[in-house]
Amino acid sequence: MADPSSYRPKPGDVPDSPGVYRFRDEYRRVIYVGKAKSLRQRLANYFQDLANLHPRTRSMVTTAASVEWTVVSTEVEALQLEYSWIKEFDPRFNVKYRDDKSYPYLAVTMNEEFPRVQVMRGHKKKGVRYFGPYGHAWAIRDTVDLLLRVFPVRTCSAGVFKNAARTGRPCLLGYIGKCSAPCVGRVSAEEHRELAEDFSDFMAGRTGTYLRRLEKQMTEAAEEMEYERAARLRDDIEALKKAMEKNAVVLADATDADLIAVAEDELEAAVQIFHVRGGRVRGQRGWVTDKVEDVTTGALVEHALQQLYGEESGDAVPKEVLVPALPDPVEPVQEWLAERRGSNVSLRIPQRGDKKALMETVQRNAQQGLVLHKTRRASDLTTRSRALEEIAEALDLDSAPLRIECYDISHLQGDDVVASMVVFEDGLQRKSEYRRFQIKGRAGDTQLWHGEGQDDVRSMHEVITRRFRRYLAEKEKTGEWADGEDVLVNGSPGGSLDGSPDDAPGGPVVALTEDDGRPKRFAYPPQLVVVDGGQPQVAAAQRALDELGIDDIAVCGLAKRLEEVWLPGDDDPVVLPRSSEGLYLLQRVRDEAHRFAITYQRTRRAKRFRAGPLDDVPGLGETRKQALIKHFGSVKRLRSATIDQICGVPGIGRKTAETIAAALAQAAPAAPAVNTATGEIMEDVEEAPPATTAGDAETPVSTGVPDDRRGQET
Repeated sequence: MADPSSYRPKPGDVPDSPGVYRFRDEYRRVIYVGKAKSLRQRLANYFQDLANLHPRTRSMVTTAASVEWTVVSTEVEALQLEYSWIKEFDPRFNVKYRDDKSYPYLAVTMNEEFPRVQVMRGHKKKGVRYFGPYGHAWAIRDTVDLLLRVFPVRTCSAGVFKNAARTGRPCLLGYIGKCSAPCVGRVSAEEHRELAEDFSDFMAGRTGTYLRRLEKQMTEAAEEMEYERAARLRDDIEALKKAMEKNAVVLADATDADLIAVAEDELEAAVQIFHVRGGRVRGQRGWVTDKVEDVTTGALVEHALQQLYGEESGDAVPKEVLVPALPDPVEPVQEWLAERRGSNVSLRIPQRGDKKALMETVQRNAQQGLVLHKTRRASDLTTRSRALEEIAEALDLDSAPLRIECYDISHLQGDDVVASMVVFEDGLQRKSEYRRFQIKGRAGDTQLWHGEGQDDVRSMHEVITRRFRRYLAEKEKTGEWADGEDVLVNGSPGGSLDGSPDDAPGGPVVALTEDDGRPKRFAYPPQLVVVDGGQPQVAAAQRALDELGIDDIAVCGLAKRLEEVWLPGDDDPVVLPRSSEGLYLLQRVRDEAHRFAITYQRTRRAKRFRAGPLDDVPGLGETRKQALIKHFGSVKRLRSATIDQICGVPGIGRKTAETIAAALAQAAPAAPAVNTATGEIMEDVEEAPPATTAGDAETPVSTGVPDDRRGQET
């Protein structure tokens, strides 16, 4: 690892002007290319204390062995030079978009004497007009088949064309009128090129003028009683309209625009692009990239614009480009786009109307593209194996962690504290073994609660303790309940550990294995425990295992902000490469635990019934609040009730009734009783919804995954 101070240039040697810089490694390979309005200020940011640098930037400057720069006159020139160098050197630390698949284009080879219409993939060629990209090649062929009766342009290969010219006989398309047969001299090269230009103009969106011209010719033919010609023109018009219907109108007819949306997480980003020409979506493409450098959404947009229009010019660059975030600064990018188009280009964020609605559609496609990319990446066996090996190597494990359990804590400002446990085996989710926990400290748990209140660290300690206390109990005992512990198996409330209906301590003897001989789920230990958090959460998890005498399970934490991996007792985190499959797997595990926890927390919060001012009455629990609302129908009626009437509610004594009356008298009269599950205001209803007491069983989540609930014996 190189010391950046060893190759740091003297401040006076770096010019205070726009330019492009390159970092090289010890083998003189370019590893990063960047541009700057002021080279002196930008480069100075890289050579500060390493502790102050983002981990991705730190990795780059310690990999590099030298830096060099080139001065340019304007920021626009810097933008162009940066794109050229990124394309030339392919630096490993730059954002590089890659297509999530190879998209086909409809191409017209205007660089040939007799232009040909065909499907093309890969790099674009000079002198060829491209339309698309399309999602599937068959979509191009369907469109071309409809248009050839109106624009009979050549579609055959060079070999077929030469053979027809040699024999003097056209191919089948020439006989059925879908090719003008320039190979046998039916039309001249100039006439055939004019057909190809009309075809290109129609595909470029200039459809209205051409249709009106055909309709005029059809009317004239009918007036001159040339009915066969009029019928042929009518059929041509219908074919063109049918081809146009394949692209729905999304914007005004004259709108030419590209819409770019970005979906991203800490490791990757997906870009989705819609090409709108003549108000219709003419093409769509998607890219993905690893975020090997610390970039904003605006920077991702700038890189996308460079890759999208770096080799384009003229009409290929539309009048309007709609983006989710603007590059900073935006002026050089706009000037660069204007130079490539030859006229002004509007680069902006849509705020309202049809364009904003279409941008939301593009954004949904980008999000789906990112999810699909992650799914494909996770489903590859070789990739999963490499990820587990990288984790084992980074964490210094004896073997690959075939079973990983991840824990996360979720709450809303300290209320409804819950936790989740998700399980990945061989790099894949095992949803049947997920668990949910309610966090409720109880008397006697002095080793867990060293003070008032609850926080993530104490909650993490409790969850790990409960889970592995159950592991030890199921490992060592055959028919006893672990005192004070609770678990819900197979999603059946009130069921015992083996799924039987007995739910009280002293119930049936519990088997330690399933029918197939596999250990019970809580008796099956992981090789790695991952917690969502940094040093404090990792220390709490390790302390819980130490207190239980468990020393054969590894623990690590994944800090969300910088994606750093923390190990117990280490002052510095383990920083995995941004392109590491191991880091990608740890992130997926952590994100799944977070999703599962927050879903459960929101479910509990939605179920909790709130009764307005009654929530502030000291000593009044959920059960008695529900009874009051059910008896009186609303807080408004309860407020007008006498103390004797309040005492008539079961469970409400006179002292409690006086406290309730005093609290309601002090509360604002406008405060209604609300059911947060439905958002319904209870002031004017006759009957409150059915009460849900603290002892009621929770409804399992939609996935059917069982939960673990604190404070209830199952």
